[in-house]
Amino acid sequence: MYLVTVVGNLLIILATSSDSHLHTPMYFFLSNLALTDICSTSTVVPKMLLNIQTESKAISYAGCLTQAYFFMVFLCMDNLLLTMMAYDHYVAICHPLYYTVIMNPCFCVLLVLICLLISTVDALVHALMLLRLSFCKHLEIPHFFCELTQILKLACSDPLINNIVVYLATIFLGIGPACGIIFSYARIVFSILRIPSTGGKYKAFSTCGTHLSVVSLFYGAASWVYLSSALTDSPRMSAMASVMYTVVTPMLSPFIYSLRTKDMKGALRKLTLGNFSFF
Repeated sequence: MYLVTVVGNLLIILATSSDSHLHTPMYFFLSNLALTDICSTSTVVPKMLLNIQTESKAISYAGCLTQAYFFMVFLCMDNLLLTMMAYDHYVAICHPLYYTVIMNPCFCVLLVLICLLISTVDALVHALMLLRLSFCKHLEIPHFFCELTQILKLACSDPLINNIVVYLATIFLGIGPACGIIFSYARIVFSILRIPSTGGKYKAFSTCGTHLSVVSLFYGAASWVYLSSALTDSPRMSAMASVMYTVVTPMLSPFIYSLRTKDMKGALRKLTLGNFSFF
């Protein structure tokens, strides 16, 4: 599954960069999303595979904090990039005449850099807050990677301030972007319903349907993790839920975009066939 995730997302990046027809804001954000998925999975899965192979589940204190930090960076980046893609669809459908002016290349790069800055600062705050906590020796994390909430449960000192920061970050960087996506698609639906031709409506819905599928998969997995940790104390159930957004979601995203997007299918076909062509 890890190899499929890396190869699938890498093909998305190569296809969007090699095909000039895909040099658009939507595919620019998609290639950044694919890169983020590779990084987020690579933060967790190789260490897990090493643990399975060596039958040693130990991780150092510095290694645990490093893994938690980078995973938080890429998880937040995933969330914000999905929000930027929803905004791109909103501008394309609701303000088509101003699309090229608003979504110019410089603005798209700026949006990605802002997403990266917010994700980095958020993860840095959580990591620095973890440094103020004291931990007992010989701790056992009931998980397959160093997840922030699981680390906080093992603290010997009071993690109240850390939990408050986690809740605030969830509201502003979790619920906030989700509300932005919902608002964007509400406006998109109203605009699509005003399109007179059936073909135009179908094209608009098919363009948004792919992104909505990935958004549903991402937020569905995140909600499952939250509900499983809130409703049950079973570490096994929590770990199984976490597999969805750490392994399964990044693996399925390339398939959704490549199978449901005509331009992407054409670019992937040219990319794969071009490597075996002499003419």
